[in-house]
Amino acid sequence: MRSKVSSGDVGGSRREFLVTAAAACAGVSLRPEDVRADAGALADVKGSAHWTVKRADTDNVKLFMWRKQLASPAATAAREPAPGTILFVHGSSVSATPVFDLQIPGKPEASTMDWFARLGYDTWCVDCEGYGRSDKWRPVNADVACGADDLAAASEYILKQNGGRKLLLYGASSGALRAGLFAQRHPERVDRLALDALVWTGDGSPTLAERRKRLAEYRASNRRPIDRAFVRSIFTRDHPDTSDLSVVEAFADAVLALDASVPTGTYVDMSANLPVIDPEKIVVPVLIMRGQWDGIASFQDLANFFARLPNPDRQFIVMPGIAHTSTRSRNWALVYHLLDAYFSQPAPVYVG
Repeated sequence: MRSKVSSGDVGGSRREFLVTAAAACAGVSLRPEDVRADAGALADVKGSAHWTVKRADTDNVKLFMWRKQLASPAATAAREPAPGTILFVHGSSVSATPVFDLQIPGKPEASTMDWFARLGYDTWCVDCEGYGRSDKWRPVNADVACGADDLAAASEYILKQNGGRKLLLYGASSGALRAGLFAQRHPERVDRLALDALVWTGDGSPTLAERRKRLAEYRASNRRPIDRAFVRSIFTRDHPDTSDLSVVEAFADAVLALDASVPTGTYVDMSANLPVIDPEKIVVPVLIMRGQWDGIASFQDLANFFARLPNPDRQFIVMPGIAHTSTRSRNWALVYHLLDAYFSQPAPVYVG
């Protein structure tokens, strides 16, 4: 279902050029066989904190955003045109920075934002309401629709920072639902949309079947507790050994440093209110990424979703050896390659 006319060659050539340029700016000499080596270890990346306000009825809700870019303007200028602005969207049980900017010495790939910043992207993530550093004081369960509102506020801020260039949007798990609903509401702000670990109707999902057993509990409270055992379970419930457990422990440290509990809204939506997005109303280009052993959504559920997408610029990829959390998997390099190739894909010259 995925067309590969020459996008891999284009992506590879682009990556080689950028890695070589970044190495030159950093004073590093590369042998030819090193060009495709660890792009994440070549150029310095800078981070900056940002805040915006979401208007919710009469309330002002503060949302935390984190931005990572190449530190060297010369390295950024080495590629023309710049590859674009990515907004990463987190899922139900963790805030944004542990997922997308995990820092582990000797593992530059642990930070998805750093990796893509070193490829020249302007990368952003946002803590949805109720998570991480964003406001948690409102008596709401922060459901999928609430998260789509967060993305509307964050995107409005980001577009002012990047000159109005449309966003490359990546969401995982309930983050895919948030991103999908946002793209459904605001297609004019989205260039390309990547939906990872997505669920549509929930048919055939063993994970959601188990989650429904606790639906009354989730409905009874706006928040649910999380601990180290729970964080570990995210990586082991579908298929053991798909992730490096040393990375999982560092990930759990980062998650629990920010939150001891998280909102219940997306769990309620995924257990009782699916579908919450309509593929026929998502008119932007879409990439669907499904881990081979993901227990959230069946292949058929996503195939039915894919068939209803109206934009012919669409791809559906099954990622081998991966369960629910692709960017934290042992096969992270495959995930990064697929995402970079999709986000840097040339626009079609002829569309009929």
